[in-house]
Amino acid sequence: MLDRGLLPEFSPAVEGQLASLNAPASSDDQSIRDLRSLLWCSLDNDDSRDLDQLTFAEDLGGSRVRAMIAVADVDALVARGTPVDQHAQQNTTSIYTAARIFPMLPEKLSTNLTSLNEGEDRIAVVIDIVVNGDGSVESGDVYRARVHNKAQLTYHGVGDWLDGGEMPEKVKAVPGLAENLKVQDRIADQMRTLRHEHGALDLETIEARAVFSDGRISDLRQEKRNNATMLIEDFMIAANGVTARFLAGHKLPSLRRVVRSPERWDRIEKIAEDHGDRLPPDPDAPALEAFLTRQRKADPLRFPDLSLSIVKAMGAGEYVVEMPGQAPIGHFGLAVKDYTHSTAPNRRFPDLLTHRLVKSVLAGTKPPYTADELTALAAHCTEQEDAANKVERRVRKSAAACLLANRIGERFDAIVTGAAEKGTWVRILNPPIEGKLIHGAEGLDIGDRLHVKLIGVDIAAGFIDFARTRG
Repeated sequence: MLDRGLLPEFSPAVEGQLASLNAPASSDDQSIRDLRSLLWCSLDNDDSRDLDQLTFAEDLGGSRVRAMIAVADVDALVARGTPVDQHAQQNTTSIYTAARIFPMLPEKLSTNLTSLNEGEDRIAVVIDIVVNGDGSVESGDVYRARVHNKAQLTYHGVGDWLDGGEMPEKVKAVPGLAENLKVQDRIADQMRTLRHEHGALDLETIEARAVFSDGRISDLRQEKRNNATMLIEDFMIAANGVTARFLAGHKLPSLRRVVRSPERWDRIEKIAEDHGDRLPPDPDAPALEAFLTRQRKADPLRFPDLSLSIVKAMGAGEYVVEMPGQAPIGHFGLAVKDYTHSTAPNRRFPDLLTHRLVKSVLAGTKPPYTADELTALAAHCTEQEDAANKVERRVRKSAAACLLANRIGERFDAIVTGAAEKGTWVRILNPPIEGKLIHGAEGLDIGDRLHVKLIGVDIAAGFIDFARTRG
């Protein structure tokens, strides 16, 4: 982290500021609405303690639904320029490694005072959306409100229930919550279907988390998406779109999250050709999504490998500043033009910046950042996100090297995940671990399949080395 300009520890100045913060944010602002009576709930990972958002839905009749997302108002306690804010601005994100989580905000804030914890009153930024039966957004608004989390729920518990399993006890305990979650699930499905019709890519990459036993890594467990994770994804995409349009409608520059048209569309064409399919010569999101849908049906077991190849060829996301009236770049993978980050301010600095811009509109005050300041911050956030990803990947590789240390000489099926002048990388399929191809990389490109042999690991450096074999 230090080598990449990231701060692993909080400074004495941060600790001093924390000592003065002993209660959640309060305010006598009469414009803050009281929505504590609504059936708000949080949905997150089983072990999450930094709760950024709550959701609620209301059936308006006539196939229209009101979808509401309450997001932690971190700015209410973390003012610009304070030590905590300076630390957050330096790192720009929480860093999640197998060894330890390095939160962007001290846990006294992120898991307590600024977290939307169960059974607690909190001030939040609410994104209020009316969605039509076809999944289109009819209208949207952003305002501040007091909220109360009625139930802290998990993706696994709610996802299993939505797929026909047992209803979680916390859902049973809150009258009306089960019905509300079913409405949320229904409207999320409708929004997702519409986005896919417009070309949103339904990708399924493998996310593996280290499993520890007696202090040692015993496995890498794949995290799978389910209806609950997709529900939250769809609500957050809608919320980020409404927030972006809210700022544009008030003639403010905004920090957008963009994914440009794929850098290597020719490679994506070749991947489709290798699968017996064809894509048009120019980037075409609906055509790519149709190809992915066909492949998911034809070979579901290998679909994550195909998804990984497409992700690598598309290129990384970035933060850019959009000026009022400027044509949006958009997010190619989500098939949306208006998109910002605004729903995770406990763990992402761009979301905190966006909230400050929104609150300046609500308060009728001068924007907190100039366009030049936002441009510099956008570049910094992109750079630090890349640095954080490299740290996470490095520790993940060390964890994987631990797991493979006693398997030198074994052979594996693999897929090429990276091919450049600096080297070729492959991911073995079971366990899902990535390493460098030291021998036999000639002529290979992203998405190619091959057989490899493990020839060495370096746990401290996170090196995992493979050589190509014939079988």
